[in-house]
Amino acid sequence: MMGDLLDYAPIAAAAFAIPQFLPQILKLRATDDIAGVSWSWATLTSVNNAAWFAYFALSGYWAALVPASSAALLAGALAAMLARRGQAKARPAVLISAWVALLVTGSTVAGRTGLGTLLTAAFVLQVMPSVWTAYRTARPTGVSRGTWMLILSELSCWTIFGVHKADPRLITLGFTGVTASLLMLTRIRRVVDDEQSGLPAQSDPGSPATARQSGPGRTRSADAPCGVDQGLASEPHRQPAAIPANLRAAPAWWDTPMPRSGASSPHAGRDGGPHRPQVRRPWPDGNGSHG
Repeated sequence: MMGDLLDYAPIAAAAFAIPQFLPQILKLRATDDIAGVSWSWATLTSVNNAAWFAYFALSGYWAALVPASSAALLAGALAAMLARRGQAKARPAVLISAWVALLVTGSTVAGRTGLGTLLTAAFVLQVMPSVWTAYRTARPTGVSRGTWMLILSELSCWTIFGVHKADPRLITLGFTGVTASLLMLTRIRRVVDDEQSGLPAQSDPGSPATARQSGPGRTRSADAPCGVDQGLASEPHRQPAAIPANLRAAPAWWDTPMPRSGASSPHAGRDGGPHRPQVRRPWPDGNGSHG
């Protein structure tokens, strides 16, 4: 009875594998965030699942064809999206091409056994770029937790099915996938914990709300105009320093005291008095005309 139930493990794996890469694809489309997402991982996943499709077909595991084909197509779509964002590199592309040639050669020469032997090590090579990129990236915010939860669920099913069928290749695939999934989820969890703990995020240096250093222990106020240091935002307003007497501007002529009679002044009139501008007055008729 239990053995008959375990025969349906590939169906459960298919339910987890079909939408497996959709969370990562949707997150990449929505945020355009590629931090921690590996193009090599997506490409190798597509290639290896295509090879697993051939292996399952040769082994008669017909229910396993659905998740293998779904993973191959969706991982290929993710790899294409990452390539359009400049993540495809020449050296990994050459190595992946060599791996494809090796898979084709092994399947041609040794059939299902040769292909299965290569696929035993394939998953280790497949997940290494993903784990390496996630742990080498300071904040792998682009990695989708949903995708790796589905990968963990799928590979757990394959582990159970491999033990049930005594298939060492499926057992190796399952344990490797579970280990890689747990490592990725641990890395994602650590990033989430850092964000919830309130660690300072990198701020935009061009933002007007960002305080800039203007000396030891001093910052420019957030509302200070560009190039004007108003000291700390918490400091009281300081009055400007008094201007020395020798640097003050000369008073205007209208502020100059009226000179005494007989004294000369730059603004004095002909009679020695202060100069008064002549005002043209209207004639008695009030219209200002001269006749």
